[in-house]
Amino acid sequence: MLFNSIDYLIFLPAVVVLYFTIPVKWRWLLLLAASYFFYMSWKAGYALLILFTTVVDYLVALQMGKATTSKVRKRYLLLSIVVNLGMLAGFKYLNFFSESLNSVLHFTGSDYSVGIYHVLLPVGISFYIFQSLSYSIDVYRGIQQPETHFGKFALYVSFFPQLVAGPIERSTSLLPQINHPQAFDQQRLISGAKLMLWGYFKKLVIADRLGMFVSYVYDTPSQHHGVPVILATVLFAFQLYGDFSGYTDIARGSARLMGYDLMINFNRPLIARSLRDFWNRWHISLTTWFRDYVLYTLPYIRNKKIVQPLIYRNLVITFLLMGLWHGAAWTFVLFGLFHGLMLVAESVAEKPVNRLLWALHLSDKTLFTGLLGLLYTFGALMFSLSFFRAASISDSLLLLRNAVDFSNTAEALHYMLRDNELIFGVLMVVVLMVAEQVHARRNLVHVLATKPLLLRWMVYAGFVFFVLLFGVLHQEKFIYFQF
Repeated sequence: MLFNSIDYLIFLPAVVVLYFTIPVKWRWLLLLAASYFFYMSWKAGYALLILFTTVVDYLVALQMGKATTSKVRKRYLLLSIVVNLGMLAGFKYLNFFSESLNSVLHFTGSDYSVGIYHVLLPVGISFYIFQSLSYSIDVYRGIQQPETHFGKFALYVSFFPQLVAGPIERSTSLLPQINHPQAFDQQRLISGAKLMLWGYFKKLVIADRLGMFVSYVYDTPSQHHGVPVILATVLFAFQLYGDFSGYTDIARGSARLMGYDLMINFNRPLIARSLRDFWNRWHISLTTWFRDYVLYTLPYIRNKKIVQPLIYRNLVITFLLMGLWHGAAWTFVLFGLFHGLMLVAESVAEKPVNRLLWALHLSDKTLFTGLLGLLYTFGALMFSLSFFRAASISDSLLLLRNAVDFSNTAEALHYMLRDNELIFGVLMVVVLMVAEQVHARRNLVHVLATKPLLLRWMVYAGFVFFVLLFGVLHQEKFIYFQF
């Protein structure tokens, strides 16, 4: 069931009305049933995978709570890690590793090959497994007490607004809200609806419209050169942002209708002035997950001293895994490796760059240095996205080569200037970026709330009409559903 479908627009209000109609003590059961129905609308059988993950981590946490020694607790944690990551590896990465091994065997002249199994990737498996696994780790660390109510823990793992593409919630945040549901709040309801509407604008009006041009170029890489390739890569950054942050806004808005607060997952990432700044702003729930459960757990001390090269190694390992998390393909591995190495380079260069700025009497907060940082970050991001979006490494390299071939620039510009969908999409990107900048300085929601009631409703109705009129309404899937 897609967020941008009529089914969801019928399903969600029905759940919200029932939620505030039934007694408080049964609301968890309604949401649990709704969450499983929501997921089973994709493929009913895959609900068994969520149930299996839920049962394992529920029982593991209870046993860790009863354990009297660290050794026993560690055994149960290892069981949770093996089961969860084993499921993820089996459904998401088995064929990737098999195909990679077959390529190596073929290269060495061997006739032996590993079997390939065509298994459909369960939607959202990377998200709910990470959410469930973080609970087990937090219980092991003593951050979270084991949840004794199986149904409420099952709801934590499967909560439908954020089930298939996040944000990846922590048990310390979501479980207390499930255990202590909020009373009906009209302001929360209105706020949630506004956030959903903004998400639909980003998804339907911007992302899906830009996606048509991006797909036109990236699906036939040999046929495009120069400006179209560069423009498609630039627009893919905005398509990806509009698509994923739009999904997150709809998810957070849906949860807010029922009184639940999900974490902020994006903070204007496309104005970042370094890649470190970018990853502090982009897909925050994932980057903080890898930070807390991977980066900080890797060894970086030798002989009771912090060893900087070990920190750099850990950073590269973490981003390699983060790249692989995005998809079972070498393009995603290269994407993660590039960002890991660039973050190491940024860390190494930080002090020399600051000394250079000081020698030139420049502050790192001036417009000039800010613009340089913005251009550097966006350029590095564009390079990495050429791997992220392309179907294969060979396609990525072909597009990078074609990007510097400007032999047919005049013809390409003539074509693009006649593409009204493209021009309108670019205009909407400008509107989005300006609106986000203004909203960061003056909360536009609060500003609008001070206006007369009639004017406010005219604005809301006009915006709904605008999304319906100019949105791409043929139910394009969200990009991160494939991860």
